[in-house]
Amino acid sequence: MSKSFKKVLSFFFAFMLGFTGLFTINASAATDYWQNWTDGGGTVNAVNGSGGNFSVSWTNCGNFVVGKGWNSGNASRVVNYNAGAFSPSGNGYLTFYGWTRNSLIEYYVVDSWGTYRPTGTYKGTVNSDGANYDIYTSMRYNAPSIDGIQTFQQFWSVRQSKRATGSNVQINFRNHVNAWSGKGMNLGSSWSYQSLCVEGYQSSGYANVTVW
Repeated sequence: MSKSFKKVLSFFFAFMLGFTGLFTINASAATDYWQNWTDGGGTVNAVNGSGGNFSVSWTNCGNFVVGKGWNSGNASRVVNYNAGAFSPSGNGYLTFYGWTRNSLIEYYVVDSWGTYRPTGTYKGTVNSDGANYDIYTSMRYNAPSIDGIQTFQQFWSVRQSKRATGSNVQINFRNHVNAWSGKGMNLGSSWSYQSLCVEGYQSSGYANVTVW
């Protein structure tokens, strides 16, 4: 699939989910997956930089997700990144993020957040990459998904303390997959994209991240 066609599909997906806000894209050539979605509201300005870099600034947003990663997910992915800036004023996540099908699952490994630390039904902890993460599940009912409006489960690993910005760090996803599986939280058999993302919800802020 060509890069231009993937961008068209991405914008079509945002429109079909009820795109009503201002969301502008400045895209340069890149070989990786470029994730962008918004449910409308406020202003979100995302810049697809060279290589694995991206930046996003947002003002009084509704809900958005912007990031870079891979077209197809992998349970053994090791993602490296450097968040040179992550400054949400209000609710926002810096997170490894993706979806599976069969079953439809939205999953997060959250390294930092704004005023709200995500939570849900507590399942335990996992130690990975020098820190403990709390594990949660939650449900979304009649909500936007990669397959339109659906009811689906969310899996979460949330770092117990916010990760500092400005250093090269990594997330070993296999550690989280194994921990989730040990608690009966099984991802689907078909992998969609996965990305290192910034998500904002009813907030403002700025982030600049490089992923490899």
